[in-house]
Amino acid sequence: MESYAALSQELTQLLHLEQPPIAISFSDAPPAGVALYDGQAPAGCRFWQDAATSTFTTSARDHELCAIGVHTHNLQPSPAQQKDLMDALKVFADLGYVRPEDVPQIPVLKNQPQHVTYSRLAEAPLPPDLVILFVRPDQTLILTEATQQLENENAPAMGRPACAVVAQVMNTGRPAMSLGCCGARAYLDNFADTTAIFAIPGSKLESYVERIRVLTNANTVLSQFHQMRRRDVAAGNRPSIQESLTAFAASQSRAGQLGT
Repeated sequence: MESYAALSQELTQLLHLEQPPIAISFSDAPPAGVALYDGQAPAGCRFWQDAATSTFTTSARDHELCAIGVHTHNLQPSPAQQKDLMDALKVFADLGYVRPEDVPQIPVLKNQPQHVTYSRLAEAPLPPDLVILFVRPDQTLILTEATQQLENENAPAMGRPACAVVAQVMNTGRPAMSLGCCGARAYLDNFADTTAIFAIPGSKLESYVERIRVLTNANTVLSQFHQMRRRDVAAGNRPSIQESLTAFAASQSRAGQLGT
């Protein structure tokens, strides 16, 4: 298997990522040599941003201000967190944001971890259980194509809460996309209006990088083909696909000769 640093670099280059891939790992004990989280996070999703600049391990206590995150990650809640969750769900219900019948549909991690470790993928101290990418819509094109080929189905696009994408990927073993939620967009500085989250199971990371490599090249070539065909049609021509392919091959040959 390629190193996590190499996989991270290739993902970043192929997809033109503006932010580093983030690794998330679950464990029963804190990993040796990894610092415990030192700070106060307003929400569990904030760890995704903090992991871009540091590597750390969290426990349920570090998530205590995020009752929703404790719920989706199936962390051991304190009585105060349980009350916060009930209070939050009541407000959500009053607003029509999360109705009581919606709650069972929110993914919750099947297992109950004791610790969650966050880091850049390139510096992952443990094999990642999943990898989070901050992506634009054009970058999700290749990611969804890879998912369709490897899973024989499309990746679901999820809404609130953003942290539920972690449970969705862990429970199904398949990628998922999160469009975020108003909370995540408030708590994360790097979650812009044009940004979404795409999460890949760590166990399939190398297979996805391989597919992304092929699909990135294919998309580049096909984009050039379609642009040339568009110009040809705009000029008043009615080329068949074969005629366009012949013209495109000739243009690629000339470009190759000019580049040598």
